[in-house]
Amino acid sequence: MSGRRSRSRQSSGTSRISEDQINELIIKLQQLLPELRDSRRSDKVSAARVLQETCNYIRNLHREVDDLSERLSELLANTDTAQAALIRSLLTQ
Repeated sequence: MSGRRSRSRQSSGTSRISEDQINELIIKLQQLLPELRDSRRSDKVSAARVLQETCNYIRNLHREVDDLSERLSELLANTDTAQAALIRSLLTQ
């Protein structure tokens, strides 16, 4: 076993993640990503691809949140004050 793998702590005493833990996290990420989730277990997907797809997915989620936020703002601007107040109170709960 290499020195890198066998050491669980760096000399400074901070925790260090093992290669096995990284592999487990990559597998968990792959299961969460729509683009990669349906890949057969036998299909090997590189860690780089999983991380790239994760970044793309997060960017898409940010865009969706921005779009929904904009639509909600427009909706609130076009509704009467009682309805807008009700919607705002529901959102802040």
